[in-house]
Amino acid sequence: MELNQTQSCVFMCSGQGSQKPGMGADLIDVPEVAQVFDCASDILGVDVRNLCTQASAEELNETRNAQAAIATLSIGIAMALIARGVQPQAVLGFSLGQISALAISGMLSVEDTFRLLAVRSEVMAKAAQQNEGVMSAFMKGTPEEVEEVCASCAQGQVLVPANYNSAAQIVVSGEVAAVERAEAAWKERGYKARRLATSGAFHSPLMQQAASEFSAYLETVQFSDPRVPLICNTDAQPLKAAEAPAHLTAHLTHPVRFMQSVQELAAAGATSFVEVGFGGVLNNLVKRIDPNLDHVCVQDRASMEALIQNQA
Repeated sequence: MELNQTQSCVFMCSGQGSQKPGMGADLIDVPEVAQVFDCASDILGVDVRNLCTQASAEELNETRNAQAAIATLSIGIAMALIARGVQPQAVLGFSLGQISALAISGMLSVEDTFRLLAVRSEVMAKAAQQNEGVMSAFMKGTPEEVEEVCASCAQGQVLVPANYNSAAQIVVSGEVAAVERAEAAWKERGYKARRLATSGAFHSPLMQQAASEFSAYLETVQFSDPRVPLICNTDAQPLKAAEAPAHLTAHLTHPVRFMQSVQELAAAGATSFVEVGFGGVLNNLVKRIDPNLDHVCVQDRASMEALIQNQA
């Protein structure tokens, strides 16, 4: 992997679950952010400004609404930073954030990114309704231990590692009973597990129906080679235009390798990571993955102005 060392940071795009009522409220009048919000609202057919500033937590947490709000804010913040001279040397998304990264990297236009997002969120929501499943974060332990527990507790049901967040936090995904068995086994080892507030078992075989429908749509999409390297969740390597349909399809049923992606970027010379989005989840994960890396979350006017000033 080759990075442009004249650029100072990696942009990280937030994933689903980072949403909160009021997110990005003081950034919406930034011209570049406002333009992205207008585009998202027109294409998605929902007032995304209202979702971020006025919607209740219950309304915002609905899969389609959460994905719209999170992606719009991430893309808007990134475009505002780029317009002010903060040029990323690479872009890394987390789950949903990989879709936001398509626009930031230049692989798709902002308009086409939101068209793709609309299809993705629809097929995921439908698959979640038809195939009940849950996700749970396993704390401490090791990735190998999580994989062992998944293998022993599946008992013929779907149960897989879904998000490699850090060496000490792996999210598992699968059928309800299988996840319950795994949580009990994890606690027997002296560790903690925390059930996530997701509407389905994402990044698992329970999303296969969604992947099949999404694959058909992706064959109609024209991807460009990225202007800025986009590190793919599925293999922690730069995504190429010709490979995008296959990787974005696999993304729905395969684990998010965020930890490995940060490690690959650090090995390639990246030293500074900027989360463009809300909540600071990825910012905190980078700290756990490698304490020697610089990291910050740009989620409001103050943090945006501070980063711009530091980059000047």
